[in-house]
Amino acid sequence: MTLQMRPPAPRPCESCPYRRDAPSGVWAHEEYEKLRRYDAAISEQPQKLFQCHQADAGSTAGRICAGWAGCHSGHLLGLRVALLEGRIDQAAFEAAATYTSPIELFASGGEAADHGQAGIDRPGPEADRIIGKITRTRGDLRS
Repeated sequence: MTLQMRPPAPRPCESCPYRRDAPSGVWAHEEYEKLRRYDAAISEQPQKLFQCHQADAGSTAGRICAGWAGCHSGHLLGLRVALLEGRIDQAAFEAAATYTSPIELFASGGEAADHGQAGIDRPGPEADRIIGKITRTRGDLRS
């Protein structure tokens, strides 16, 4: 049985790479690079959902990233494919496709990636705090 991804949280988490107020340098370079691919035309986007980084991969607590949904305004191939494959239900699809963030987000995945990658070599104290929190929460990450 395939686990269904839950809809986005009411607000993007504090570590969300799409948040304008998130510190840079929280995630690995390749994690930020993934954001750029969702700026492409729908036919050229990845077919995968972008899961919130707060839960382990494959966890029953997994949900669609609120920042991803809010930044890309439902123009996401991964969202459509997930509905067709039964990885999300209609309610989760509609919640993500119409999601509006109460927190200011970057205008594109590329803009979010540029910001996040800027601090990778020297994360500041706020990034260090968030990295520590995520590392304690998730069992599938190594520091």
